[in-house]
Amino acid sequence: MPKSDIFQKSGFKFRIPPHLTDYAEVYKNFSWQQAASEITFFPDGKLNAAYNAVDRHLKGVNKEKLALIWEGSDGAKETYTFAQLASLSNQVANLLKTKGVQKGDRVFLFLPRIPLLYVSFLGILKIGSVAGLLFSAFQEQALFDRLKDSGSKVLITNRELSKRLEKVRQNLPDLKEVLIVDDDNFKKELESQSDQVEIEKTDPDDNAFMLYTSGTTGKPKGVVHHHYAILSQHITAKYVLDIHDEDIYWCTADPGWVTGIAYTILGSWSNAVTSVIYEGRFDPEKWYQILADYKVSVWYTAPTAIRMLMAKGDDILKKYDLSALRHILSVGEPLNPEAIRWSVNVLGLPFHDTWWQTETGCICIANYPVMDIKFGSMGKPFPGIEAAIVNDEGKVLPVNTEGNIALKPGWPSMMRTIWQNEEKYKSYFIGNWYLTGDHGLVDEDGYFWFIGRADDVIKTSGERVGPFEVESALVEHPAVIEAGVIGKPDTLRGEIIKAFVVLEKEYFEKCRDENAAAGLKEELSVYVKKHLAGHAYPREIEFIDKLPKTRSGKIMRRILKAKEMGLPVGDTSTLEEY
Repeated sequence: MPKSDIFQKSGFKFRIPPHLTDYAEVYKNFSWQQAASEITFFPDGKLNAAYNAVDRHLKGVNKEKLALIWEGSDGAKETYTFAQLASLSNQVANLLKTKGVQKGDRVFLFLPRIPLLYVSFLGILKIGSVAGLLFSAFQEQALFDRLKDSGSKVLITNRELSKRLEKVRQNLPDLKEVLIVDDDNFKKELESQSDQVEIEKTDPDDNAFMLYTSGTTGKPKGVVHHHYAILSQHITAKYVLDIHDEDIYWCTADPGWVTGIAYTILGSWSNAVTSVIYEGRFDPEKWYQILADYKVSVWYTAPTAIRMLMAKGDDILKKYDLSALRHILSVGEPLNPEAIRWSVNVLGLPFHDTWWQTETGCICIANYPVMDIKFGSMGKPFPGIEAAIVNDEGKVLPVNTEGNIALKPGWPSMMRTIWQNEEKYKSYFIGNWYLTGDHGLVDEDGYFWFIGRADDVIKTSGERVGPFEVESALVEHPAVIEAGVIGKPDTLRGEIIKAFVVLEKEYFEKCRDENAAAGLKEELSVYVKKHLAGHAYPREIEFIDKLPKTRSGKIMRRILKAKEMGLPVGDTSTLEEY
């Protein structure tokens, strides 16, 4: 485990008292049954996640509260109250009914981050259908694989994106309707629908939405979540994101990624927060402008974005008033210690890392507003979730011992199944544990530490090395913006560590000279050796323009390794650019 700095919360001045004031006490006494009072049930224990996110607010003071502040990539701006979101999503629900959509039917969304994406998601859930989300970057093969496997009945998209469907449409017999949102006929049909609908009163374990995740081999798998997931998403948004009534909240995630569903649509809106949504791509100046213009107070983003902001330099911050920020968090991949140091220095706030997965449906391990932050740690388990480090047989391991990060099944947002693949679903479990596929350890204080994906951990000269530790050490060097680390087969050592490094501009220019490049590579190797361990340094370094990443910002080490070994790269449909 790397040595860590600690951000002490004892001297931190909270602008608003956190919802979670005593982590240990709440964790000890927490029960999901008691927490269920936080959400709204219909008679006989029925519920609906979309109703909880939006419509239940219509009975109280939040009916006319601003729910959505939207800014388009072209600068267009729109705002919606909770009442308006409810009415529009009701119209979508009624339109889908006219198309023959019934409870349990899959309806997929293939749209950019426009308001209709969010109201359509709500409308699908309101009639008991299952919403599927597709990144707008998907091309025809990725679309075909997901629409075919899911048996989607309807696809909601726009003119531009629908062109990618043309070649594969004839091979999708289950796809009965393709609705084009920027088509005049669609607009007329939608406007003609009633803004009232009978919301489906679903059982807690009725399917609500599904997302496809990619692995190193085979086709993407459909992870299915049920309506009861709203309970986990609501309470984690309250305790981890620390959402309060007066907050302006911005989660930068696309709904094609589970964070954009759980913490832009469901859990966050169920807490009646005002959310900012930006349609455009990442741009440092634009992001700072959004934070300043809308006085964002709670910000949930990805480590990759944070590192890119760091790379832009601190002078740019002088142009923007970010004083409204009070709580900032990260998600998607482990947060490097340097990013936390940077945020403390330039924003006066530490980023709080959170860990979870598509399969878990909600934040499971986190750094909480009241808890000291050990730089580089995942934090501690959320109340109601039992986590441990176990071996491959499911036996709990002692503290400071590397093994599988595992969770005890039973929290409300745990995936319900893998679509049409029960065998794959069962493979996630051993004994009484859900194996996450991540390796880590837990220290004597109960903090969890991420080491790497089970298939990413490097074993060199008999020592196990987590790529994240090496990457964190590399990005501490002023020359390095980002780094991706893999294990490369070696006849002497089993594996050696190879690093792929993205350089700061001035260093990149210098390294056009071969001697300068060789010198910097040697300097980086020595730097890591000094800062991490004598065996845990990259023996090979390659400078590259950019790292392959998912749209959530996760570095795809398997792509780096496949290219290095001359092997097929597998499914690349979830990559940001490839």
